[in-house]
Amino acid sequence: MEIFLQQLINGLTLGSVYAIVALGYTMVYGIVQLINFAHGEVVMVGAMVALSVISALAGSVLPPLVIVFAGILCAVPVCMAVGFVMERVAYRPLRGAPRLAPLITAIGISIILQQVAMIVWSRNPLGFPQIIDNPVFEIAGAHISAVQIVIILGSLLMMAGLTLLVFRTRLGIAMRATSENPQIAGLMGINVNRVISATFVIGAGLGAVAGVMVGTYYGIAHYTMGSLLGMKAFSAAVLGGIGNLAGAMLGGIMLGVVEALGAGYIGEIMDLCHISGISDALAVRCAQDGHFVLFGSNYQDVIAFLVLIAVLVFRPSGLLGERVSDRA
Repeated sequence: MEIFLQQLINGLTLGSVYAIVALGYTMVYGIVQLINFAHGEVVMVGAMVALSVISALAGSVLPPLVIVFAGILCAVPVCMAVGFVMERVAYRPLRGAPRLAPLITAIGISIILQQVAMIVWSRNPLGFPQIIDNPVFEIAGAHISAVQIVIILGSLLMMAGLTLLVFRTRLGIAMRATSENPQIAGLMGINVNRVISATFVIGAGLGAVAGVMVGTYYGIAHYTMGSLLGMKAFSAAVLGGIGNLAGAMLGGIMLGVVEALGAGYIGEIMDLCHISGISDALAVRCAQDGHFVLFGSNYQDVIAFLVLIAVLVFRPSGLLGERVSDRA
């Protein structure tokens, strides 16, 4: 039970980050039917900018919380600017092009951002400054740190704020109208270009905060950190139903929990196998207690994507997605 609760806490923490990043994917896709594969690199830029600011201020007389918030406040506008420039320069000219063109462009932007980050911050992993105390609390034998609590609660607040924005504001109404039919929305007086730019900017801002969360949680940042994180967040958006905000939230949390539980329990079984004298961590058949082990704890990524494939086989539109006809 302690292992289950501990992995559940870890999964909720990881899933909260996935959900925030997945919201950026699903917002863009819901409005322009475009997969912004450079979104993971925007998250990386947010982490790197925050790391630079926090490192520069770490030796000052400012309180640690103020320094962290300064890092976030610098990372968010930088990422918003990156998102705006990406949409304006790379995606808007290709809005009416065949879908393969913006897809290739997104991959190209992703590579460019990675290489720029490597030049600016070097190719070496960078330690995220740990300037705030991180007390650990015990709950029924499991442990949860203050950083995990902040990540979970912060993610919930951002999800709630984005939901209110989309369903309770004029910008949100314009977003939903543009999502339904951009041509008719334009005829009704909505500035479609401005709405799409705002969508990219908001998604990039959320990605910046997610980058700071990841860097603070793992204590490390790297110029390639956005690749796998972005792929998993995109998978979470697809799992929940791409284009659906609630689906992105559900998919992210579900993916994080499944990944953590799978890694925790399979890792424990692998330990039993190693104690029994079995050393192959990749593919072993463990007879102890009747368990058949396919993957070790280092293969939690495989577990997550297997779950995604299984769900999409039986429900191709995702958990909360709806079947819709193609736009004319």
